[in-house]
Amino acid sequence: MQTLNIFPKPVSLVVKPGTFRITKSTPVVASGEAQQAGILFCDLIAPATGLKLPIQRNSSAQPSIVFKLNPSVKLPPEGYHLTISPKQVTVQSPHLAGLRHAVQTLRQLLPVSIYASHPISGVDWTMPYVEIEDYPRFSWRGAMLDVVRHFMPVEFIFRFLDLLALHKLNSFHWHLTDDQGWRVEIKKYPRLTEVGAWRRHTMVGHWNENKTTPQYDDIRHGGYYTQDEMRQVVAYATRLGINVVPEIEMPGHAQAAIASYPELGNSDEKIEVSSGWGIHTHVYNVEESTIKFMQDVLEEVMSIFPSTFIHVGGDEVPKQEWKDSPRAQQRIRELGLSNEDELQSYFISRMDNFLTQHGRRLIGWDEILEGGLAPNATVMSWRGEAGGIAAAQAGHDVVMAPNTYTYFDYYQSPDNTAEPLAIGALLPLETVYSYEPIPQDIDESNIHHILGVQGQLWSEYIPTPAKVEYMVFPRLCALAEVAWTAAGQKDFITFKGRLAAHLLRLDQLNVNYRQLD
Repeated sequence: MQTLNIFPKPVSLVVKPGTFRITKSTPVVASGEAQQAGILFCDLIAPATGLKLPIQRNSSAQPSIVFKLNPSVKLPPEGYHLTISPKQVTVQSPHLAGLRHAVQTLRQLLPVSIYASHPISGVDWTMPYVEIEDYPRFSWRGAMLDVVRHFMPVEFIFRFLDLLALHKLNSFHWHLTDDQGWRVEIKKYPRLTEVGAWRRHTMVGHWNENKTTPQYDDIRHGGYYTQDEMRQVVAYATRLGINVVPEIEMPGHAQAAIASYPELGNSDEKIEVSSGWGIHTHVYNVEESTIKFMQDVLEEVMSIFPSTFIHVGGDEVPKQEWKDSPRAQQRIRELGLSNEDELQSYFISRMDNFLTQHGRRLIGWDEILEGGLAPNATVMSWRGEAGGIAAAQAGHDVVMAPNTYTYFDYYQSPDNTAEPLAIGALLPLETVYSYEPIPQDIDESNIHHILGVQGQLWSEYIPTPAKVEYMVFPRLCALAEVAWTAAGQKDFITFKGRLAAHLLRLDQLNVNYRQLD
């Protein structure tokens, strides 16, 4: 099967002799909701072609590009059927999501200069005659970006979304709060951004080399996204077919919030927004007032983000403050709990109930299994696959995100000296591509609980958008194919050959990807 370097690799592709040419008079035909896909296609090809294609509701006698929602097409919601023939380009899908993915495929069928940001002269804008049937293997195909350790401008968030859509990824996990900063405007609690969005300096060099005598720069660092900006991001992502999943960390990774509102903590100690990395001991207390505070935060978050899933973190929660706090110990007794693990489970269960009452679903890192999993929770399994397997076997949905295959803050080469500073460990391209998200040890009856897979970029050592791109690409290209393409259709040798051609598209987009070895 000739693939024409479509990314991710499609389910079925047949190439036929001949090409379809797009000219200034080629109409785009779409009606109803399908018009959104037609408009997206026109907007995406306009910068390079200089063409403003006419959009019309009814079919045309001349060769045209047709987007059609067709419930009778027997494909999953994100699937599409694409036919290019002498008379017409026809895209059909049972759902708008499928039409949006087909838009990305159409771009990939055009000459590579279609990705240029300015008009390119002398190019014949043709696509080969093909018949493609395509649909994803998994419903959750995601990427997480940590904008806390290093703040990223909102303009880059839009660009990052464009790159996710290019690879038919449909979930953007936005890590918005942590010990080193609070990045989301909460109108009821303004100090979260007045205080919590800023740290007075930042650790220099690697954390492992700074444990005893930390070194810092002298630059105040921070920033946050207004609610208007975040709504713009959501609208932009929706247009591309991407769901934005916000993450508000709790009950750990809470130092920026406690620095803003000390009553959320477990002691009278005055603390600052953290300037260093690693696991921090400061966690939220479990008083009713703190639970109400965090639920107020989630109410405003839900008003911004329509996502069914709301991520509450739940990872790396040191229990020492709770062990040392007379009030926390009293709470354990009042609630009839056995230990601090169950206290964390109680906290998460309260958030689970709250989100469920609002028609949302709680998702958290696999530590939320400790002390008992909240009834409606979904687990993101990062410490290997054990947490994901346990959650799925217990009837909970799971997103696989094991650090050994999906952590893009890891080095890309065994020769660390040839690479920019990273957190450690090694994750080369081939290892990412080799990942199989369905664990061998899971019962067949529970496989449906594996929603999909997600890549992570934690930004302790990622200070700029350019370095984000270097660490993410081309590894995210590999993970996109893991998430989309059936396991039996994957082959690393042919993938790497297709990837070399695909990277020419990233060149046109000026993506600062790591070169292939």
